Amino acid sequence: MAVPKRKTSKARRDKRRSSVWKLSAPALVTCPNCGEYKLAHRACAACGMYKGRVVVNTEA
Repeated sequence: MAVPKRKTSKARRDKRRSSVWKLSAPALVTCPNCGEYKLAHRACAACGMYKGRVVVNTEA
């Protein structure tokens, strides 16, 4: 069975783990119809438009 010859230092261990936990912010784009920020490739929550058509009824 393989056994490490030396103890892995805290610095080396933490350098290895540092890039795994980074989260990236979602890419936001502006709606061409109303100008609100929305997630890409999804219907706008403010006006309900997607690709030039109304897909979600947002009347209140």
